[in-house]
Amino acid sequence: QVQLVESGGGLVQAGGSLRLSCAASGSISSINTMAWYRQGPGKQRELVAAITSGGSTNYADSVKGRFTISRDNAKNTVYLRMNSLKPEDTAVYYCNAGVFVTMSGYLVVWGRGTLVTVSS
Repeated sequence: QVQLVESGGGLVQAGGSLRLSCAASGSISSINTMAWYRQGPGKQRELVAAITSGGSTNYADSVKGRFTISRDNAKNTVYLRMNSLKPEDTAVYYCNAGVFVTMSGYLVVWGRGTLVTVSS
């Protein structure tokens, strides 16, 4: 019914930048909060950043000042701009969204993830 597809991951040197994108598609009536999570090697999945439909944001302390989350409601897309990347940012990054599905109610949807590798 609803899919989230991430893109933009890859290999980057420490200090570099990447921009992740996540596009939602399907029978979407509207989207509530959209967020990025990550799971590093041997670690639990953690919230990186979230943005409400009205544009309010919150960030994990570890990424404040380096990462910026934004969204384009017309395109049902959320972005994560990552600057000053560190090796500890290496992880699979997952997109997450609370979606009001046409004629079906509310779903929390996850993307399949995109790998970000930061080399030292």
